[in-house]
Amino acid sequence: MRIQELFLKPLSRSINGVVKADQRDQETIYQELDEYVVTNELEKHFRAFFESYTTPLDDPSIANRVGVWVSGFFGSGKSHFLKTLSYLLENTEAYDEHGHAKRAADFFDEQKLVDSSIRADITNAVREPAHVVLFNIDSKASSNDDGNPILNVFLRVFNEYQGFSSDYPHIAHMERHLEKRGVYEPFKQAFNDASGMAWEEERDGYQFYQDDIEQAISVALELSPEAAHKWFEESEANFSVSVENFCHWVKEFLESQSSTRRMVFMVDEVGQFIGSDTRLMLTLQTLTENLGTICGGRAWIVVTSQADMDAVLGEMTASKANDFSKIAGRFKTRLSLSSSNSDEVIRKRLLVKTDPARAELEGVFEAKGSILRNQLTFDRSGPTLKNIEGVDSFIANYPFVPYHFQLVQKVFEEIRKVGATGAHLAYGERSMLDAFHMAAKAVQEKSIGALVPMHCFYTAIEGFLDTAVKRTIDQASENPVLEAFDVETLRTLFMIRYVDLVKGTVDNLVTLSLTQIDDDRIAIREQLDATLARLEKESLITRNGDEYQFLTNEERDITRKIKATEVTSSDENKELSSLIFKDLLRDRTKYRYPLNKTDYSIGRYLDGHTLDGRYQSQLRVEVVSPLDVEYVQLSDAGCIHKSGDNGGQVLIKLPDDKRFTDELRTLLKTDKFIRLNLSANDHSVERILADRGRENQERKKRLRVRLEEMLLDADAYALGQKLELNRSQLSTRLDEACRYLLENTYNKLGQLTVLNPEPMRELQAVLTADDIGTQNLNLDGEEGNAQAVKEVEQYISLHSGEPVPLNPLIERFSNRPFGWPEGETLLILGRLHAAGRLTFHTAGPALNGKEAFELLNNARRRSEVRIQKKRQTEDAVLNKARNLTKDLFGQLGPGSEKELFSYYVDRLSRWRRELEAYKSKTDVGNFPGRKAIESSLLEVERLLRLDDSFDFFKEVASQQDTLLDLEEDYRDLSDFFTKQLTTWQQLEQSLNRFAVNRLELEKHPEAQQALAECERIYRADAPYAMLNKVDGLVRTLDDINTRLVTEKREHAIARIDTRIAKVKAEIEKSGIATADLSNRLLHPLQQLKVSINQSVSIAQIYQLQTETAVEQEEESLDALHKAQAEAAKLQQAEPAPNSAAEGTTGGDSGTSIKSPDNTAAAQTTPHGNGYRPHTITTPATVNAPKPVARVRVSDVLSRVHRGVYLESQAEVDAFMDELRKELEGAVLAGKRISIK
Repeated sequence: MRIQELFLKPLSRSINGVVKADQRDQETIYQELDEYVVTNELEKHFRAFFESYTTPLDDPSIANRVGVWVSGFFGSGKSHFLKTLSYLLENTEAYDEHGHAKRAADFFDEQKLVDSSIRADITNAVREPAHVVLFNIDSKASSNDDGNPILNVFLRVFNEYQGFSSDYPHIAHMERHLEKRGVYEPFKQAFNDASGMAWEEERDGYQFYQDDIEQAISVALELSPEAAHKWFEESEANFSVSVENFCHWVKEFLESQSSTRRMVFMVDEVGQFIGSDTRLMLTLQTLTENLGTICGGRAWIVVTSQADMDAVLGEMTASKANDFSKIAGRFKTRLSLSSSNSDEVIRKRLLVKTDPARAELEGVFEAKGSILRNQLTFDRSGPTLKNIEGVDSFIANYPFVPYHFQLVQKVFEEIRKVGATGAHLAYGERSMLDAFHMAAKAVQEKSIGALVPMHCFYTAIEGFLDTAVKRTIDQASENPVLEAFDVETLRTLFMIRYVDLVKGTVDNLVTLSLTQIDDDRIAIREQLDATLARLEKESLITRNGDEYQFLTNEERDITRKIKATEVTSSDENKELSSLIFKDLLRDRTKYRYPLNKTDYSIGRYLDGHTLDGRYQSQLRVEVVSPLDVEYVQLSDAGCIHKSGDNGGQVLIKLPDDKRFTDELRTLLKTDKFIRLNLSANDHSVERILADRGRENQERKKRLRVRLEEMLLDADAYALGQKLELNRSQLSTRLDEACRYLLENTYNKLGQLTVLNPEPMRELQAVLTADDIGTQNLNLDGEEGNAQAVKEVEQYISLHSGEPVPLNPLIERFSNRPFGWPEGETLLILGRLHAAGRLTFHTAGPALNGKEAFELLNNARRRSEVRIQKKRQTEDAVLNKARNLTKDLFGQLGPGSEKELFSYYVDRLSRWRRELEAYKSKTDVGNFPGRKAIESSLLEVERLLRLDDSFDFFKEVASQQDTLLDLEEDYRDLSDFFTKQLTTWQQLEQSLNRFAVNRLELEKHPEAQQALAECERIYRADAPYAMLNKVDGLVRTLDDINTRLVTEKREHAIARIDTRIAKVKAEIEKSGIATADLSNRLLHPLQQLKVSINQSVSIAQIYQLQTETAVEQEEESLDALHKAQAEAAKLQQAEPAPNSAAEGTTGGDSGTSIKSPDNTAAAQTTPHGNGYRPHTITTPATVNAPKPVARVRVSDVLSRVHRGVYLESQAEVDAFMDELRKELEGAVLAGKRISIK
């Protein structure tokens, strides 16, 4: 049985695999409805659509339901689904080949559509067929649609549907107006009468018939020729279209129909048309919303779009993709068709078998099913593809296999995505059904057992391929060098070029080339090897590792140029060494020896060329590659010999691999060609270079993998021996080789028997410890690395006492044959220093431990350090220094140099601490000994800076007298601050206390002598021996001072009392005396007495009794006079009482006695007859006080005498006369006199 005999429907029949929106001939309509397959998925979509569509118009949500978005991948059948919906909504009448009519809804019986509820919804929807406008938006768009393309297309198809002009919207608008006025037919007749032409045929050329049109308008609208002319001219000029206008025109059209009839705009491939244009997206959104609102749910929009927009638009930015998803979200009903839908459609429309065919195929599968499963395998370079699951799967898909559906759909998508097909192909594209139909017909004459090879699908896409691609394949078919199988393979390679499901490896190509179930894969593989070699030689394909790729003409030219690009051996060496040492060995430049955890530098070489310049490394590793000119001559013996060069090295010889070296050169050539041609302005060239760049990245990954395998398989040699190394991990292999080289090169490394985990921290502890004894240094024991210490001391001794630079010493013990870690060498030096066996120097004396560590810990400053073997102090000097300790510290120091040095350092450090404490006191207070403290501190610190005991004891012996003086100063200072400080403070306080009466005290001989002695003690630089006199001197001064102050105080108080008496007398004479007035005026003078009693200053007492007392007396008298004047003025202002005046004149009427509060109190005389309450006593008269004339004796004297002294009787008489004259003048003027 042949394959064409297997199917229920003949393969030879015409199947419209390409669904076109505008293809509406009867045969096409009938076939599309009759053969439409409703899959399970489509059944769900029909249910969702009609549930939404049949929503009543009075439902409030109807306006939000008018948008339907249908999405699906290429070939998923979304265009067919859209067209089928259009047939159903207008319930199209279709006619078969015999002329029998059948409505669209009748095709969807229980056989095609199982769900009765969906059939009921369809029946309900078609009771009143809708106005359906089905169109492919890309085909209806015009190049003149600049302003608002989507709106213009909708208006065009709407006008066209109504029979109006589709190309000129203002003409269509005129027609709409005439139709609305009911004069459209008269207009057409009038135009025909005027022009002799039919309006529908000539309206697109309206410019040539303007007079005829205006005449027809004039007739139809009964306008004058002038008015018709103006109306027509303005119709174009004033015409404008907006989304809102369009929606209102649709509404007007629907209102002219039945009140429930709807209009559906069905738009195919709107996603491709919108692309990434946000403005178009917004227009579609606005149009859908306004149609739903303005038309009340009677106008619907159903659109289709790609599910994967990247397949059409390329890489859409995240923001654009987000905008597009927002537009789709405005559509209430969203239907998504998956690829499985197309699989099911193809099986039901094309691959349904007859019962005999099913039986025969079942037998074939029983016989060869296991063979077939093994045949249909792919390598693991891509995802797993579907295989035949069982006999049902085999029968349903034969002569295809399940992976064909995945692969072909992906081929369609990827070819279009990369632009190999040129235009969008939204209109007239090949469908999946069409592709499988053509491939099945290609094998229809073959017998059962034949399979469809991949190249058979090429015919389905050949007709619309880009010219450059098609020409490449066509020219290959005409090339006499190539065979038919070569061209078929080339076609297969082209189709899978951009598909990530299957790579173009030989194993995959064998599977894709199978033509029979039991084909010999080995034979096909051999055939493919020859084919691929011929195609690669003709530059029709290129090889990228195990993968072969199709090349277009442009790609072929670039491939030839890449092959012709020259690279130098230096470039090859550089790239290979980078792959080995930087990529695979992770740029390792050091090897860490696990026993001492020290890093040793690795010198990296490839074919004799270093990767690290001239840097001298501790371990040398050289890789010999097939690129080396001496590679062939390097036998096993040659490698053994070469591994002993340069003092010993690790030598790794890579195995020879021609394919690897070819790939490496291709990598370099491609990379160089891309760099030199980056500025190409040709977009196609840029795309090809980008592809080559990506291929090169994959090539580099493969080279890295292969190179790692080669390094693991490589033979390794070191120090004249062939090594047996680990072959599982590259890093472990290198570590083992380096360890062997290290342990057999650095044969004195073992002298470091004990390694410190943190040598620099230990070095810091050793060099900066306050107590050297706490370090427990045992350099002669095993823990002290005695042998290593001996090596270091011997090296230093070789310099005959001359300073040894630190850096050369470290370098010597880091290199062969030692290999000691730098930190361990420094630690040995530090311990020798702490043990007193060597010293560190820069330009001056020996450094102390802290200074030495700061330099040793700074790699940049180590060059400043010199090392010197420690000098031994002579016994005489040592004994002298020891004997001095008894005088300095009160006891004899230890006998050994080290212990005596520690003893000195300890005692001097204690002195320094105490002297620093004394200095801090003298800095803030007035204490003696400042200079002694500073000089003592300088001397102590100078001695303590001498870390070298040799230098220290030499200095001590030479400065013995200075040290004894230092001890004496220290002892005096210590006694003063511990025992005499209180006495000093008593002296200082007493001097401050007696300073106020110093002048009076100095008049007293005994006090003057005591005061001078206190001053002398206080001013002395070293008053320590005189401080015992202070107590007696202070007592003497205190007694005399107290006596003087008491005398002055008593005298001053007596003078103050005299002044108080004067003021009292004046108060009594004033006539206004009261207790309050007396108290107020006398209180300031009384307070002066209190101040005098409190004061200890004789000068202050004198001032209080003189100046202050005079001022207070005058102020009190002034206040009295002012009060007296005010009382007199008040008395004069009061009227004199009548009866009272008379009562006071009687002889026995009584006497008026002034009360203390300045009021007259009535009292009876002894001769009276008792109390008489009606009697009023008149107050005494208060006279205003006389003015005060203050006469200064000194002023009077100055007027008659110019000298200071009066020396003659005449001078005395003249002065007295002048004074008398001054006094008498004041009296005559009615004034009182105050003499000063």
